[in-house]
Amino acid sequence: MMGLRSATCQSAADLTQQVRAAEIAFAQTMADRDFDSFVSHIAHDAVFVSGEGALRGVAAIGTGWNRFFDGDIAPFSWKPDLVEVLDSGTLALSSGPVLAPEGQRIGTFNSIWRRGDDGWKVVFDKGCPPCDCE
Repeated sequence: MMGLRSATCQSAADLTQQVRAAEIAFAQTMADRDFDSFVSHIAHDAVFVSGEGALRGVAAIGTGWNRFFDGDIAPFSWKPDLVEVLDSGTLALSSGPVLAPEGQRIGTFNSIWRRGDDGWKVVFDKGCPPCDCE
């Protein structure tokens, strides 16, 4: 962990921007139909949870998500509207809308990111239906 700069060396705003940029780049992999880049944003020990259960580890997540990269048009997109980082600078939450190709909101994503020597990687991800509470 010697290569990992402490959060005290970076402002909360800088760390938040790093996670926001990582999430935007992660989402761009879907738009670009770039599966290999998608997988590169996921930690080796990550867990993605859906209605079908949990996918554990990057290999299982890749197998489960590969179908979303079939075809020329992404089946959905997402973007962060909330990013929060622990004061330690080691974990972060990103959350925001999941959108259908036509632009309507079809869900909400919640991702937990972990900072390591190789940058920010997703360690947990869970989507849920959109809230009717607005």
